[in-house]
Amino acid sequence: MPEIELSAGVIDYTDTGEPDGGGRQGGTGETLVLVPGLGFGASVWDPLVRELRGEFRIVVPVLPIGAHRRPARPDADLSAQGVAGLLAEFLERLDLRDVTLVQNDAGTAQLLVGVRDERVGRLVLTSCEALDNYPPGMQGKALDLACSVPGGLFLMLQAFRVPFLVGLPFSLGGMAHRPIPYGLVREWYGPLLTDAAIRRDLTRFLRSTRKDTYRQAAGRLREFDRPALVAWGARDVMMPPATGRRLAELLPHGRYVEIPDARTLVQLDNPTALATELRRFVAENPLK
Repeated sequence: MPEIELSAGVIDYTDTGEPDGGGRQGGTGETLVLVPGLGFGASVWDPLVRELRGEFRIVVPVLPIGAHRRPARPDADLSAQGVAGLLAEFLERLDLRDVTLVQNDAGTAQLLVGVRDERVGRLVLTSCEALDNYPPGMQGKALDLACSVPGGLFLMLQAFRVPFLVGLPFSLGGMAHRPIPYGLVREWYGPLLTDAAIRRDLTRFLRSTRKDTYRQAAGRLREFDRPALVAWGARDVMMPPATGRRLAELLPHGRYVEIPDARTLVQLDNPTALATELRRFVAENPLK
């Protein structure tokens, strides 16, 4: 994976616009920036990337919220707003303009609106933290509790060493309608399981993110004057569809769709349906 140094440290990313090992380009059209959620690496988007690879340039940054390989600098702002700032910095460093910014699980992309959104041409929010749904669901509340006591996150993460426990409804099994291959889980959670510094980064994120962060950000969504799509998992329990509908109503140019047979990880559960909606959204909203 290519890497780039930001103010918080070095992060990895993938970019289909760069030649692969055989010198082939993976898409040179408009740019989609796909942002993974908490503890998910770039490969969480792979099924969607396979659907859209030849039509768009697709860039996926791995922000320092759990699946990153290098610890952030000790003085880095790893609150939700601080991580959103790193996303804006990433767009600037790669000189990405008029991007279609697609967020899943974490609510990072919302926090750019009205703050540092000048490089965002279109906004897509798939099932994610929003409004008063933070921390979200059983999983989010358990994670928040674990980070509030010394050693709690380490103990909680031990469950990810057991495939059966990972698949339970109160774990990752509750975030996907279809079983998640355990190899992916080990890839995503490997840094958290093996590196205390990565666990400290995630703990910093959770402890420093205010409970009303997304509720306050909702007020700025009313001023977003560009096209927006809210594409929610129809079967999502952790991020209820009612939250997605409320988000779409806040966005002046927002449209709400539900992705069938999908929970929070819509890009894993139904990448074909999500790709269809993204193609339609881009085609119906040409950049000015």
